[in-house]
Amino acid sequence: MGNKNTGAGRPTGFKPEYIQQAAKLCLLGAIDKDIAEFFGTSVVTLNAWKKKYPEFLKSLKDAKAEADARVVRSLYQRAVGYEGPAVKIFNANGSALVVPYTEHYPPETAAGIFWLKNRDPENWRDRHEVTGANGKPVGGPTFALDSKTAAAIAKKINEDV
Repeated sequence: MGNKNTGAGRPTGFKPEYIQQAAKLCLLGAIDKDIAEFFGTSVVTLNAWKKKYPEFLKSLKDAKAEADARVVRSLYQRAVGYEGPAVKIFNANGSALVVPYTEHYPPETAAGIFWLKNRDPENWRDRHEVTGANGKPVGGPTFALDSKTAAAIAKKINEDV
């Protein structure tokens, strides 16, 4: 029979136009899985293209970095508050009257907390490690109880409650 191509598997043919298309997808927030689906291939093939075509890899990295930077800027603005141009439209005797003004968007607490937890986790994480002197565990002496003694203590506590 020989090496007859049965058409099994996904197409792997890279096209130069994929470089710009993939970058645009990344700017829209696409991840590798989305990009592979767009091109009708697998993530494994997409990763092979990254290795074989450095300009493809660079376009993905640059576009993802730009998209991430945009999110960072937006999150920061939400955390600290910002102002932006806006318009109000009024009915002035049957005609539209457009009045420009500056809209103030106050800081958003959740965005600020998220920002601080990620930028300064030592001071803003939810859980803090507590240690005793010289970094040793906090607490007194510990001891082990056999199951019979532990059951008796539990029974006594339940009777007192």
